[in-house]
Amino acid sequence: MSVAFARTDTSLLGRWWWTVDRWTLGAVLLISALGIVLTMAASPPVAERIGLEPFYFARRQAVYIPIAVAIMLATSLLSPKGVRRVALGVLLIAFLATVATLFVGVEVKGATRWLYVAGTSIQPSEFLKPAFAVVGAAVISQTRLREGFVGYLLATALLAAVAGVLVLQPDIGTTLLVCGVWCLQVFLAGCPMVLIALIGALFLGGAVGAYFMFSHVQVRIDHFLDPASSEGYQVRRALEAFQAGGLFGRGPGEGRVKEVLPDAHADFIFAVAGEEFGLLICLLLVALFGFVVLRGLIRAFKDSDLFVVLAAGALLALFGMQALMNMASTMHLMPPKGITLPFISYGGSATLALAWAMGMVLALTRDRPDPGGRR
Repeated sequence: MSVAFARTDTSLLGRWWWTVDRWTLGAVLLISALGIVLTMAASPPVAERIGLEPFYFARRQAVYIPIAVAIMLATSLLSPKGVRRVALGVLLIAFLATVATLFVGVEVKGATRWLYVAGTSIQPSEFLKPAFAVVGAAVISQTRLREGFVGYLLATALLAAVAGVLVLQPDIGTTLLVCGVWCLQVFLAGCPMVLIALIGALFLGGAVGAYFMFSHVQVRIDHFLDPASSEGYQVRRALEAFQAGGLFGRGPGEGRVKEVLPDAHADFIFAVAGEEFGLLICLLLVALFGFVVLRGLIRAFKDSDLFVVLAAGALLALFGMQALMNMASTMHLMPPKGITLPFISYGGSATLALAWAMGMVLALTRDRPDPGGRR
């Protein structure tokens, strides 16, 4: 494709091809391809247990991924101003839809996070996360550009609204992610160290409060601290899967953990990868996630536009934290959060929202005339 567009090509696609970060794009596409393969490996026993045909989830994921890629590519064509406008619209819609889940949402495992529209389940909070990151970045960056603009106050109010509705679902894992994104943006914007210390104290206090206020959070933490607990079944089976897989794995289709884990195709798909394909595929996934995050941050931090730095940094932090939390909980390095592995786990809402987020990252980190030194 590189020969299809000359450097002198001034068409929309020609300019896009020579300014977009093709290495990051390629890494995301490779992760998505691995996700289809791993969904095919992990989902048949899960589908059969609930009365569906074996490749039900795999076929649906094979449909989601091409749609997600199209969303990512289309979003990557936007300018930073276009990214802001789209994110604001999505934020309003996703926030109202997330509020609606509290009244008309379907309860699954004690949480009301999903809406059913035309026979399809949608999790609005998945779109709320990247939209919040971009709009929060836009609000905070205006503090530097407009004297007297109360950007930090507006960003804090936005955080309170978003975190409040997420806690009511309840969705503590996503709440932690959006709080972490807000803290990162405030830090990157250069707030005083005293304020950073206060934020850290509030964050710690909120975590302690969640432990005592929500029984499912308390149960997960207690079981994490007590490995002998009979309730840590999925984590124990996941650890056994990693041990059985060894360096090269037991082979495609030869895994056993997917036959006993109800979330083998979603929250615990990393364990299936470890058992069937071994340590090497796990290290490859970690390397790909790390490459996307680090390369994106390097490109973003070269930009002189504070909005680009804050928005791209927050979106990449969301991507990286979600991957880290999923893998860490699967390996019993932290309490389970019910968070999917980006582009690997099965899920329509999560896959499409992540694709939109990465499309915004590609749009924000494209080479542009920049007084900060990057073309």
